[in-house]
This record gives sequence, structure tokens and C-alpha cells, in this order.
Amino acid sequence: MDYIDRLISVRIDKDLTQKEVANVISKSQQGYDHIEKRRAKLTIEDFIKLCDFYNINPLYFLGYENNIYPLK
Repeated sequence: MDYIDRLISVRIDKDLTQKEVANVISKSQQGYDHIEKRRAKLTIEDFIKLCDFYNINPLYFLGYENNIYPLK
């Protein structure tokens, strides 16, 4: 499972739409869909925004942790 798979999983677990998450990183729904489908890259700045939004330690998304821990 890579970081995109984990981002998708968390979004679905939190019952959020792509549009809701796209708004967090100032993208269109289509733009965010391209990220989830690996047609576009997620910038580090947007990755940080998503970690803050979800309040999840980036180490989880990057695969260094298997448990979801909040940001400290």
C-alpha cells in the first residue's frame, strides 16, 4: 500500500468526497481525481495540508507506521 492508497482509504473512511478534499488543497474535484488515479503528482505542500486536515502523522501515509497517529 503506497501513500496514495492510504490517502484514498482515509478519505473514504471519513466519508469525504473528492471535492471536499480537493477544496482543502485548492484543486478541482477533477484535479484531485487525477492525483488519486496517479495521473498527476501530489506536491509536498499539498501533502502537508492533507496531513494537517486529517490530523494524521505523515509517517502513516508514507508507510513508516501502520497505525494512524494524530499529529503532535
